[in-house]
Amino acid sequence: MQPDAIYAVCGFNDIPSRQAMGFHLIVVDDDGNHRPWSIIVVRWGKKVLGYVNKCPHNSVNLDWERNQFLDPYGIRLMCGKHGSTFELGTGRCVEGPCKGRALTPIALTVLDGDICVVGVRLVEDDAAQNE
Repeated sequence: MQPDAIYAVCGFNDIPSRQAMGFHLIVVDDDGNHRPWSIIVVRWGKKVLGYVNKCPHNSVNLDWERNQFLDPYGIRLMCGKHGSTFELGTGRCVEGPCKGRALTPIALTVLDGDICVVGVRLVEDDAAQNE
């Protein structure tokens, strides 16, 4: 498996426009170790954005309930623990305890109607079952 492999996470239409969805994946690091990798995928019209699901304030997941990532106005990502809010396009914290810090971006692309993560090595379902 190559580090620059592309992995389909979900169908483009599985996430409604102006919504976000979380995914719990398993990433393979440079030493071959497997570790959990929780990500957020945001669809805004025809654009998709991705971030690691970890608040820079205290490393908790942002969602306070499953797939609840947006602020009450639906225009920023929001940490459910302490209320920090993040710009969708940059991941930069604009309000809250981690103001000035940012979420870790992940590379996404849309390929054949699927939203795909790029530039990491993931454990695929069949490979994980055979270990």
